[in-house]
Amino acid sequence: MLEKGTVAPDFELNATPDQKIKLSDFKGRNIILAFYPADWSPVCGDQMALYNEMLKYFSKHDAQMIGISVDSTWCHNAFQQDRKLHFPLLADFEPKGEVSKAYGVYDDEVGESKRALFVIDKDGKIAWSYLSPTAVNPGADGILNALEELEKK
Repeated sequence: MLEKGTVAPDFELNATPDQKIKLSDFKGRNIILAFYPADWSPVCGDQMALYNEMLKYFSKHDAQMIGISVDSTWCHNAFQQDRKLHFPLLADFEPKGEVSKAYGVYDDEVGESKRALFVIDKDGKIAWSYLSPTAVNPGADGILNALEELEKK
């Protein structure tokens, strides 16, 4: 897993079948990357719903939330609509797990992203990271603490 101070690897992934998003599109803003195993699983659903509720707090820190899993864009679109999520879910679908691997959070045994969080500062460096047990929702406290620390700089 990439450590604090590392330059976050840039990537380009599909948010919809015809729209790609690059990490560098958000340069100059704080970014929260939430890697998660799969749409529709109970823990992932709760985690993404929590982040959706926290968007107003994240925006106070000029932070963009982005979810990433190996699910397809079609799966993400259905999940987003069902859960009424208001942040992008990116498909690390093909080549499968390429971005998850670049961040050191791909689980080769099950073929999914691990449950991992990264806060990336406005200069594109990792300011905080956390690897959560797969069955545990990591919540938002660590993210908020990291964003508050960035404001102190």
